[in-house]
Formats: sequence, C-alpha cells, structure tokens
Amino acid sequence: MVLPISLLAPIPVLAVALLARTRPGTRPAPVPRLAEAAALAALGLAAGGVAQLLLAGPIRLVGDLVSVRLDAVSATMALLVGFVGWVVVRYSRTYLDGEPREGLFHARLLATLAVVLTLVQSGSLAVLAAGFVVAGAGLRSLLLFYPERAAARRAAAKFSRVWGAGDAALIAASGLLWLAFGTLDVAQLSALAGGGLPATAQVAVALLVLAAALKTAAFPLHGWLTEVMEAPTPVSALLHAGVINGGGFLLIRLAGLMQASPGAMATLVMLGGLTALFGAAVMLTQSAVKTALAWSTVAQMGFMLLQCGLGLWPLALLHIVAHALYKAHAFLSSGGAVRAVAAVRRPGPVAVPGGMAVARAFALALALYAVVAAGFDTLVAHKSPQALALGAILVFGVAYLVAQGLADAAPRALMRRTGAASVAATLAYFAFQGVALTLWGPYLPAAPVPGSLEWGLIVLALASFGLVAVAQALFPLWSHHPAAAGLRVHLANGLYLNALFDRITGGFRAANPN
Repeated sequence: MVLPISLLAPIPVLAVALLARTRPGTRPAPVPRLAEAAALAALGLAAGGVAQLLLAGPIRLVGDLVSVRLDAVSATMALLVGFVGWVVVRYSRTYLDGEPREGLFHARLLATLAVVLTLVQSGSLAVLAAGFVVAGAGLRSLLLFYPERAAARRAAAKFSRVWGAGDAALIAASGLLWLAFGTLDVAQLSALAGGGLPATAQVAVALLVLAAALKTAAFPLHGWLTEVMEAPTPVSALLHAGVINGGGFLLIRLAGLMQASPGAMATLVMLGGLTALFGAAVMLTQSAVKTALAWSTVAQMGFMLLQCGLGLWPLALLHIVAHALYKAHAFLSSGGAVRAVAAVRRPGPVAVPGGMAVARAFALALALYAVVAAGFDTLVAHKSPQALALGAILVFGVAYLVAQGLADAAPRALMRRTGAASVAATLAYFAFQGVALTLWGPYLPAAPVPGSLEWGLIVLALASFGLVAVAQALFPLWSHHPAAAGLRVHLANGLYLNALFDRITGGFRAANPN
C-alpha cells in the first residue's frame, strides 16, 4: 500500500500544537519557532504530494466508511492550505508576540490547520463531515481568543449556529446517501449518480447544497462572516483565505453527484448570483478596510457558487486558489494599506462618464471579448456556453474601467491605461481558463450541455450582472440624489438582514464564553 506523502502534513503541525497547549503563556519558547517550522514542514509534505502525484498518478486509500485520496484536486488544496497556513503562522509569531496567552493561540491555530489539511484530502463524506465539525470547533475557539469582548462572543455564537446547521445538513445528507447507495466514498457516489438519483439521494443533494451555502456565508445567512473582526488578524486571514472555501471544496469534490441534479445546479446559480451581487454592492459602501474585505469574501464565495452551478468546476477551483492567495495577503497587509492610503495626497476631480460613454464602453468591451473568444475558440479549444457567459460577466467589470477612460473629462493617458487593462483582463481570463482545464479538467466533470433551464439561468445571470454593472457605471450621475444617499445607508447596513437574524436568534445578547 502506497501512502500519499501529503497525508503526513498534519502530523508535525499537530505535534507542535500539543506542545504549545502545555505552554499557553507569554513567549513560550521555543513554541513560536517550532510552530513556523512545523507549518513549513507541512507545506513541504504537501509539495511532496504534488510531486508524488506527477510521478505515480492518483492514489486512493478506500475503506468501508473512511477513505483518503491523492489527486489533482486534493493535491492542489493541500498545497494551498499548507502555503496559506505557513504564511499565517509566520505572521502570527510577530503579531502575537507578548500576548498573555500566546502559546494557547499557537496551539489552537495549529490544531485547526491540521484538521483542514486532513479535510481537503478526504475521499469520503464521513471524513469530510468529521473534518468540518472539528474545524468549526477549532475556528470557534480562535474567534473567542478575546472572550472578554462582547462582540467576539456574539460573532462566535452566530458562527456556531450557522456552521453547526451546515454540519447537521452534511451529516443528514451522508446518512441518506448511505441508504441510497450503500457507500460514502465520493468517487463511487459520483459513478453511481450517473445512473440517476433516487428520491432519497435527491433530498441528500438538496441538503448538500444547503450545507455548502451555510459554510460559504451565502445570502441571507452571511452576517457571521462580517462580524469576526474581533479575533486576531491571523484568524481573519485563515478564515477568509482557507476555512470559508470548505463549502466550495465540498461541491467540487462531489461534482459528479451535484451535476446529476439539475435542480441543485439551478439553485446554486441563483443563490450564488444573488449573493455575489449583494455582497459586491454592500462592499462598495464600507469604510473600514477589514469589513470591506469581509463583504468582498461574501461576494467572491457567491461567485464561486455560481461557477459550480454552471458546471464550471475547474474554474471554481481556480477561483478558490486565487481568492485564498489574494485574501490572505489583503488581510495580513491591511494595516500597511491603511497607512499607505493615508500618506497619499487626495486625488483631484474624477472623470464622470455620461450615458453615451457608458454605452460605448460596454459595446467596446463586449466586442473585444467576442474577438478574443473567437480567437481562443479557433486556436485553443471550444468553449462551453457557460464558460463564455462567465467571461461576459467578468467583462462587464472591464466595461466599467473603459467607461472611465471614455468620459469627456478623462485624459488620453487614462483612456490608454483602461484600454490596455481591458485587453489584458480579457486575455488573462481565457489563458487562466486554459490552465485550469489542463490541470483539473481531466479529474472533474465537463460542463453539461445546456437545456432550456440552463439557458434560462445563463440569460438571467447575464442580465442581472449587466444591469448592476451599468448602474454602477452610471452611479456618479445620480449619487447626489437624496434617494441615492438613503440607498447607500441601507446597503452599508446590509439591508439589515444581519440585524434581523440577530433578533430571531437572540444574537444581540452576548453569548457566554463558556
């Protein structure tokens, strides 16, 4: 029996976590140095798993209920978690230096990292469910690192409710799938789903969608993700760059099973699209850096759910990797970013595009996209309608840049820069899509041939994102209207959905830290 090298990655991390637990106080030498060394060792073992995959091919260790696997998806996620974990642990050495419970923090952080490293290499729903439960407990302990803060207790309590509900949905789905197919191995489930889903399995898939939505902070139970700023910054980085991706990983790992249910895929498209639009709109109204980053995560996770619903599994995995790297950097460098912005002189007048400039910008952006898409389709590979639609949605953001350059008051230099950025973004989309399909395409289902339902959802997504992009581009023209000011206030408060959730669950009463 050949053991995946990456499966050993949690061992050094967990060993140092146990040592740190015995030295919970201030500057517990040599715990901080050992913590960084253990995280680096885990990263090296994860990289060894990638090398093993390239040399020996995929590996599956299968049991009746428990199985692990080394393939392109698990190797990518283990390497990603190992890298982000090492960066966060290294940052924590300085950030937590001198804290009264510094050793305890390292113990909790390393233990949570070890669990996530195990979770992403799971090959069965039993391991996935157990990993999510334990990871949730570890993250809750990190959110309560400052238990004297009422806001931290409230955020931890809200997180526990939503995450726990997701765990319950996942466990129930696992039981139903065991009854329907007699196995919890994800590879076997995907294979058996090709023959159709019995009623029990249909209910299980619906519960899996619910579990993924709860764990990715999807609308309308997204509020807990925006309230975790009372925890130390490394916790925010680990959460937003790592743990929050668990719901997406669950869907990607069960892609064959999910794709056997058109209703589940449609739900992911609608829920993901709504979450993405809502999160992006609220993010633009936030003044605090970390809060804006949290709302950005809500939007990005919604977009990832949309990609899964369209059957673009390799692109969803690419999205997870890119978002994790970006968001870890964004959180850990947020303090420096605030100082840098404060040191820069305020900009001069902003070029405001008129209605005709916005119309020309969208026409030019879509024409550019059509030309580039046709070129890639001829020279590289045929693109699915879902992939083309996703690219068009991204191009709507490019059109916003072009509109700034086409404004009457815009200097020619701005027009040139926005034009170059538009071309670069369009080329990058197809280039990265090709990379994702090469790396992960052979291991994941291809996007389904769209039927009437899929085409309707594609048109709905294009129309929704297009209208929002046009409204954003025209916002400076009507931003001074009293109604716009009121709308901004409502959006800044997330349309009060979080307050409503607090009222229903009693979240306004700070939870007891014990």
